[in-house]
Amino acid sequence: MTSQATGLRYAVRLGVVAKYLGQLGLVLGVLCLLPSLVALLLTDYGHALAYLPIQLLLLLGWRLTRQLPVPAEVQVNEGLIIVALTFLLTPLLLCLPLMQSGLSWSAALFEAISAITTTGLTSLPADAARPAAFLFSRAWMQWYGGLGIVVLSLALVIAPGIQAKGLAVADIESDNLPGNIRGHARRILFIYLLLTGGAVLLNLLAGVSAFDGLLFGLSAVSTGGFAPTDGSLMGLAWPAQWAISLGCLAGAIPLALYGNQGHQEANRLQLFCLLALIGSLALLLTYRLHQEMGLSWQQAAHHGPLLALSAQTTAGFSSLAPDGLSNGSKALLILAMLMGGGMASTAGGIKLLRLLIAWQALRHHLIRSALSRHAVLEPTLAGQRLSEEEIQAALLLILLFGALVLCSWLPFLLLGYPPLDALFEVVSASGTVGLSVGLSQTELPGLLRGILALDMLMGRLEILAWLVLLYPGSWFGRRKEVT
Repeated sequence: MTSQATGLRYAVRLGVVAKYLGQLGLVLGVLCLLPSLVALLLTDYGHALAYLPIQLLLLLGWRLTRQLPVPAEVQVNEGLIIVALTFLLTPLLLCLPLMQSGLSWSAALFEAISAITTTGLTSLPADAARPAAFLFSRAWMQWYGGLGIVVLSLALVIAPGIQAKGLAVADIESDNLPGNIRGHARRILFIYLLLTGGAVLLNLLAGVSAFDGLLFGLSAVSTGGFAPTDGSLMGLAWPAQWAISLGCLAGAIPLALYGNQGHQEANRLQLFCLLALIGSLALLLTYRLHQEMGLSWQQAAHHGPLLALSAQTTAGFSSLAPDGLSNGSKALLILAMLMGGGMASTAGGIKLLRLLIAWQALRHHLIRSALSRHAVLEPTLAGQRLSEEEIQAALLLILLFGALVLCSWLPFLLLGYPPLDALFEVVSASGTVGLSVGLSQTELPGLLRGILALDMLMGRLEILAWLVLLYPGSWFGRRKEVT
């Protein structure tokens, strides 16, 4: 780092971090009202009362921090750290109500992390008892985890202006935001509510019961994947399976595309690529299911597209147990889970926009090698010029994602787990997918369960926020004045 850059570097201001954590905590406390009320209606009083100390603690935190001064701006490192701490502290708090269903602290924490990161991996046995209040709490956590607690806060609490834009960079991963950040967040929230309502209605029309239809709708639009029934989609009729899968597809499309916001050409390109990848994967899986598993063409043509939708949208629902698939089919699903859905959607993975940017950068380099040295050629995507910063950011995230998967995979190999199954589970956790070959549901050692939990957290915030949190320069050094 040059001396000039060092002189311009500022550490986070603890008061700024505390103030916005307090405001985010207030939103989380309000969000906790619904599952506590549902638990009361279901006469699960232990589950309902478990939310009370959490809400009091969050309210106290807000009261203690609300008088802190509002900064003129929120630094990028502050915004990233606030969001990272929010996604770290939320499951630590909300695992307590889940423990009322008989779970150990570690099992409840794993479920809470899986829910808030919209992954859907579970460490519970397939036949484990799941009270209705527990199922609702988990699905509700997925729903607001999919939208992002920060986006909810921008829409409802945090004052508009440049300080809101500082927080937005960490969680509204899109497009050049308009000046009115709160207005943008409210439009995204409105779109998300409409998609959720549409998904629930479609489930009810497909014959799903009211309670299960609600839970499947919450999990589908957030591309979360937690199912209220054993076996994910396997026990449902085919209209219900397709209705839920269409909800997953709706959530994996860039949300700004619905509201005609941002760079629409880039969003349409992502949508085209998402549909093309799902279609290609569906054809390949259909063929392999017929040839290798002996399914009839009718059965294969049913399960192939559903698995393709689940993996590419990173939803994690399954109409067919992944552990029974051939190695080739598992490899195809791993590739889809790595790529993921659209940027600024609820999907996980590397994201299609980053892959498109990387492809355009490579294509530009190859074309440039055949041109005259004096020729001017700039990389573009969907009619927009790509800056060096955009290209570097996309390539860095792809590199970090690959490094995360590799580093998480090695401990599984050292402990003797099947390489492809271990890679499947790690990619599913890192891409916040939730498809499983059963490793996380067995007696997985605590170390490996911790690695999967870490993968879910890292994948949800795409690694960089956690690196900023752990970087000493974020905490030590000169600090700007708050006002």
